[in-house]
Amino acid sequence: MSTRFPFTAVVGMDDLRLALLLNAVSPSVGGVLVRGEKGTAKSTAVRALAGLLPEVAVVAGCRFSCDPAAPDPGCPDGPHGDGASAARPARMVELPVGASEDRLVGALDIEKALAEGVKAFEPGLLAAAHRGILYVDEVNLLSDHLIDHLLDAAAMGASHVEREGVSVRHAARFLLVGTMNPEEGELRPQLLDRFGLTVEVAASRVPEERVEVVRRRLAFEDDPAAFAERWAGEEAALRERIAAARELLPKVALGDAVLLQIAATCAAFEVDGMRADIVMARTATALAAWAGREEVTSEDVRRAALLALPHRRRRNPFDAPGLDEDKLDETLERFRGEEPDDDPDPGPDGPGDDGPGGGGGVPPQGGEGPAPETDGVPEEAPGEAPGTDGAPEGAPAPQGSGPAGERAAVKAGEPFRTKVLSVPGLGDGAAGRRSRARTQSGRTTGATRPRGALTKLHLSATVRAAAPHQRARGRSGAGLVVRGDDLRQAVREGREGNLVLFVVDASGSMAARRRMGAVKGAVLSLLLDAYQRRDKVGLVTFRGRGAELALPPTSSVDAAAARLEELPTGGRTPLSAGLLKAHDVLRVERLRDPSRRPLLVVVTDGRATGGGPDPVGLAARAARLHAAGGTASVVVDCEAGPVRLGLAGNLARDLGGTAVTLDELRADALAGLVRDVQVDRSTRKAA
Repeated sequence: MSTRFPFTAVVGMDDLRLALLLNAVSPSVGGVLVRGEKGTAKSTAVRALAGLLPEVAVVAGCRFSCDPAAPDPGCPDGPHGDGASAARPARMVELPVGASEDRLVGALDIEKALAEGVKAFEPGLLAAAHRGILYVDEVNLLSDHLIDHLLDAAAMGASHVEREGVSVRHAARFLLVGTMNPEEGELRPQLLDRFGLTVEVAASRVPEERVEVVRRRLAFEDDPAAFAERWAGEEAALRERIAAARELLPKVALGDAVLLQIAATCAAFEVDGMRADIVMARTATALAAWAGREEVTSEDVRRAALLALPHRRRRNPFDAPGLDEDKLDETLERFRGEEPDDDPDPGPDGPGDDGPGGGGGVPPQGGEGPAPETDGVPEEAPGEAPGTDGAPEGAPAPQGSGPAGERAAVKAGEPFRTKVLSVPGLGDGAAGRRSRARTQSGRTTGATRPRGALTKLHLSATVRAAAPHQRARGRSGAGLVVRGDDLRQAVREGREGNLVLFVVDASGSMAARRRMGAVKGAVLSLLLDAYQRRDKVGLVTFRGRGAELALPPTSSVDAAAARLEELPTGGRTPLSAGLLKAHDVLRVERLRDPSRRPLLVVVTDGRATGGGPDPVGLAARAARLHAAGGTASVVVDCEAGPVRLGLAGNLARDLGGTAVTLDELRADALAGLVRDVQVDRSTRKAA
């Protein structure tokens, strides 16, 4: 077994160490989500925690880690009765991002089923993690079907498996710890809420601390055993402190005044549901036990709020996590009540660089208060009528605008819920929630001979293929004689994520403030939809003399939202340049990820006034390039005013897609859009 980096040797990261230690003291806190840039030792700290946890008493021989004092009556290996017990170290089970569903929840033991003719259940990672730690590195990249199983197990404390004639339920209570880099995309809200605490980590900017990090890491890599031995005393002291805090925890009093502060804080920050209140109460209690006190104080509540609320106050995935600490202090002071004066020094907070007496308890400091709310749709500029294009092209630039008539960026309108835009046909892309695809999860639609390695056995089809040959193969026992050519691969259909490439017109014809605010609101709404459906997104903008790739395709839709918010407008309308740039982006992405199908979303009024001597003809030819490549496309028609030229509709026909107005993009009017896209494509094929 490889030597872990000692927990007490981790430099800095006080918030992270405190959050992990609080979960070691009270696993009911609900786990930790660690957010931070790459290379910040997130995984190192989490893996080091496992060595500090007390040993676990288990029923000897039980594959599901039943507690001898209270064995699970429904354990598949039970009933246990008065069986012998054994002690083992607490496990930390790692769930790989690319794990299969069977590996997570368990499945029928195929070897026993085929060789011995008996049904037997082979436990998965959820069973192995029971009464230990389940660690998911890059948890934001985890497939949706695995997230669904995690949510079920976290909610019920048990895993239910119903497949291939096997019906099994077993206990699955674990400390869920995840690490993620926000640049690679955010978590689904349901899973985000399941993490009790969240911590933001970043590399230190203090040269002396960075030197110490490098020094310790190099020493560990040179001789892991000697390095671990050097920190053994600090590790043992911290382990004893955790055990003492666990023993004290049931004696900690949570007074009514403190409960009122917790409830008032959650209400003030408008968090959804009641889980935040419960997590804050458990965290504050653990903080008191960790400090060696039997009473929870206001300072404990404050620290608990800074750890438990930042990820729960996000109203949408584009909000930055964090709390307004001034607002938090005002709320706590207002509802302080008659509780005794707080101890200004709540006790040691965790292991520092020199062992368990050092830092480790500083609450998160990265929270910024929410920006003052403004009207979702900016006001019109003076003298500018609704639906107009602003100053004519070539006219002097308005006051305060940038060069060449460039206007400052305007705020996006309020986002709204959109219906599904999907790519027609059946794909083979990464699992997601947008378009139909052949996937590793989903409903089974058939069986086929495997091409390459067998990944998902279709048991009944395999048995049917082998059954006619049993006499010829000399079968004499209970087991089925199966050969390689009998194996059948299950064919499953689910949903895939797509590459949604936005091509946004930022020219002068779109520059009216109210109009551009509404356009940005529509694109933001589609970005929210892409976030929920696990898509990659990219952003191409065009204005003035050309087009640019404002955001290369990425899984971080909040990065796209930030680029959209900063987007200035003005100048001519080089529509052909925007379409050609999009064509180049999609060509490169097909080489990088040929299985991920693209969806082109062009946001424009259809005008073309730049890019060459015949801008309209150039735009039409560029659009037909996309149509020839079979790219599914939608044109969001932003034309306004009483007189409509229908140019966006012409563009949609050249693209081989469909057009939808901003009004139709909202609510139920979009319900038939996918059908229209498919009808248009089938009509063109017939023609």
